[in-house]
Amino acid sequence: MKKLLASLIVMTFACTAYAQTQPTRNLEEINEDNSWLKLGLNLGVPVGDIGDYSSFALGLDVAGQFMRTDNFGLGVVSGYTTYFKKSDMPGAQNFGAVPLGLMLRYYPQPSGIFVGTDIGYTFLTGDIASDGGFYIRPQVGYHNYDWNIFAFYNQVFTSDPWADIQSIGVAATYNIRFK
Repeated sequence: MKKLLASLIVMTFACTAYAQTQPTRNLEEINEDNSWLKLGLNLGVPVGDIGDYSSFALGLDVAGQFMRTDNFGLGVVSGYTTYFKKSDMPGAQNFGAVPLGLMLRYYPQPSGIFVGTDIGYTFLTGDIASDGGFYIRPQVGYHNYDWNIFAFYNQVFTSDPWADIQSIGVAATYNIRFK
């Protein structure tokens, strides 16, 4: 896990360094070419210890993104994901996750493959052993002018390592342009 986290940090800095060599956009001018609201759905499968108690996760994503350069986007992200209990687990409860984070994306082309990550803090709701913790959500996917479709790995690092929340899944977001 430490190698994964270190790799993601290196990728983030590499993308940021590369983005600095690209012409920057006017930060005072928010328009449909450089800023949009992303609304979407995600579907995940809990893995690790939480997979013993939860069968799947379903959520809503919302993000505001600004394209700092033609290839590098940043923004804020939030949403809500419900983790559904396994039906054969007596006493298990559904619980929710509300992330609040920073979104970093690298788009090599105007349409095609992209990579990115969300990092921040996730607040957990319901009957679970923790109130939340730091999260990271690396992703790779396909994008065009209107849609983003991607696969992700999500991990919430709680104060009790046995209660860390891990899931893998797919998501799709629709881009609503600012005018």
